[in-house]
Amino acid sequence: MTTTVDAAIRTRTHEWADPAAVLPHAASLSGREALTAMGAGELPYPPIASTMDFETFELTEEGEVVVSITAQEFHYNPIGMVHGGVMATLLDTVCGCAVHATLPAGVLYTSLDLSVKFIRPMTTQSGRVEARGRVVHRGSRIALAEGTIVDQNGKLLASATSSCMIFAP
Repeated sequence: MTTTVDAAIRTRTHEWADPAAVLPHAASLSGREALTAMGAGELPYPPIASTMDFETFELTEEGEVVVSITAQEFHYNPIGMVHGGVMATLLDTVCGCAVHATLPAGVLYTSLDLSVKFIRPMTTQSGRVEARGRVVHRGSRIALAEGTIVDQNGKLLASATSSCMIFAP
């Protein structure tokens, strides 16, 4: 037995800058300088920011990275809430960027792992949510960061820890 649901179709378009064109300039900056330039609009955000519909990006004086989004229908999974991958992407972003902020020019990082704990569902009712990441430890080869996502009322939605490998090209 097949059931057909008559659902309104929505569309979404977005733009992004060619990341390959940005890399030569970004590579000459420290992580803090590159992230600050993105936050100030002097460097374009990476394509994932447009894909995920990041609204704000901030690098605080304390070295925390804060990214906010408002959950939209296009973030949803089939059961009517934001897909866990969206939340994991937010957490990977803030953890990785917090590590990036500690690196000098020419030194790179990559995520080794991300352990996410989903505490509460995120839906369009969650309002604007804020993901916040900070470095817990940074050695010469490995960094550990942690991140959280809270809703507009300050309720914890998810938390994560991430290990990043640091390397010079």
